[in-house]
Amino acid sequence: MSELQWPELIVFILLFGLVTVMGFVAAKWKAGSTLDHLDEWGLGGRKFGSWITWFLIGGDLYTAYTFVAVPALMFSAGAMGFFALPYTIITYPLVFLPLLRMWSVSRTHGYVTPADFVRGRYGSPTLALLIAITGIIATMPYIALQLVGLEAVLRTLGFNGAGIVGHLPLLIAFIILAVYTYQSGLRAPALIAFVKDILIYVVIIVAVIYLPIKLGGWSSIFGAAEEKFAASPAPGDGLLLNANNQLQYATLALGSALALFLYPHSLTGVLASRGRNVIKRNMSALPAYSLILGLLALLGYMAISAGIKPITNQATGRPDSNTIVPLLFDQTFPSWFVGIAFAAIGIGALVPAAIMSIAAANLWTRNIYKEYVNKAATPKDEAKQAKLASLVVKFGAVAFIVFIDPQFSIDLQLIGGVMILQTLPAVAIALYTRWFHLRGLITGWFVGMAWGMWLLYNIPSADKSRMHFGGSALALDKLSLFGWHPFAGSTVTIYVGFVALLGNLVAAVLVTLLARKLKWPNGLDKTNPADYHADEGDPKLRPVAAH
Repeated sequence: MSELQWPELIVFILLFGLVTVMGFVAAKWKAGSTLDHLDEWGLGGRKFGSWITWFLIGGDLYTAYTFVAVPALMFSAGAMGFFALPYTIITYPLVFLPLLRMWSVSRTHGYVTPADFVRGRYGSPTLALLIAITGIIATMPYIALQLVGLEAVLRTLGFNGAGIVGHLPLLIAFIILAVYTYQSGLRAPALIAFVKDILIYVVIIVAVIYLPIKLGGWSSIFGAAEEKFAASPAPGDGLLLNANNQLQYATLALGSALALFLYPHSLTGVLASRGRNVIKRNMSALPAYSLILGLLALLGYMAISAGIKPITNQATGRPDSNTIVPLLFDQTFPSWFVGIAFAAIGIGALVPAAIMSIAAANLWTRNIYKEYVNKAATPKDEAKQAKLASLVVKFGAVAFIVFIDPQFSIDLQLIGGVMILQTLPAVAIALYTRWFHLRGLITGWFVGMAWGMWLLYNIPSADKSRMHFGGSALALDKLSLFGWHPFAGSTVTIYVGFVALLGNLVAAVLVTLLARKLKWPNGLDKTNPADYHADEGDPKLRPVAAH
């Protein structure tokens, strides 16, 4: 343990206590007739309006990992870390229409998860199972990464022990999170998201006005960053992209944009909204968060200018780059404001972690438990299973942090992105067409997943400290198609998830053409074209919490 920063810790605890109370009170907020139904516990009664949805989705997508890791990547690698900005900008126009269709068909048939939709669209429990498993596994490291941000704050506050004692504050925080999520469901993170977003906006606005003045202006900040990267031996580091990493930057931004709303937790916020107009307003307004994200990223350069040195993680003996933003605040602002900033980051971890655990629990309950374990499960049984599963998911994520090197868990998120992209044909494309054959989708999933994992396995870390799963940037020279190297000698890098998705689509197309030629059956579609346009007030909508 380091010396505790008591003034900051007291402010942090007070604000953390406030959101804890709100988490328990949320059970009565906009309450329906019962919480013993996934519509109510897992989707908040499907009645959130524009403002609640704005804070819920914003709180879900702009996480503690974003607030801590994006600046840390800018601090360590420079321009490559800025991929997060174009990716969030292009996401919303890209998903605007598909999300409207997903809301309508889900609201018409009572679907709670993307795997529910796939089950109804293709009548295949096998394909739905693959989508559910992918969603759960891809979400687990994403939850773990929220802890990376929270631990960075706790480490800066002085909780930097080498053993289980060092993780104890984190464990206590997540026990509290687990209890009020169990009780209140999605209403808890929806209500807390108001506090989280207000705190984040206040902290960032103050930081981007005050810090440049204190550090001598933007020219001084960028000058210090340029000097650091000029001395760096890593070829990809710098204030500007180079010929080798421009393709990686573009494909990572596009691949991340395609993946974002395939994650089950992203869709949970959408399905909890009241109607299509709510989604339209939010998809139009949510890019405002990207302005804040751009300013957040520049905190990495400010940390360079301020001479910040990451705290050494006593558990691993290596510097923790995720601590650079908390340290920047700690060394620049008065203690009371640092406490507010740390609370903003900490609460920013709890909101998405809660939503992610609920989404994963819904997948387990609807698409594994009810489909394969207890087909006669009542809505009450489903709600009970989801609550228990949400606890398992949360503490599984804590185990990642306690028993695995946190730097490796960050790499796991890259694996999660590659994985969730493989659901794009079965989920996003299926919203528009059933041209792909069921067997083509299953084959494509296996090809994309296997190829993506194989490519990731063979990528070493930048410092060569780990020879496998060291990142998501694949040198084109290493791309092999059955022994043929089409880009032999090329040092240009590309995002693995993009390559794996292309393999998925090619396999799906080839098997679909074969299946059509051989006239294989293609499953039963329980939806009809009108279902994809239903809106709030439509008599065909399934009543909320209907048995």
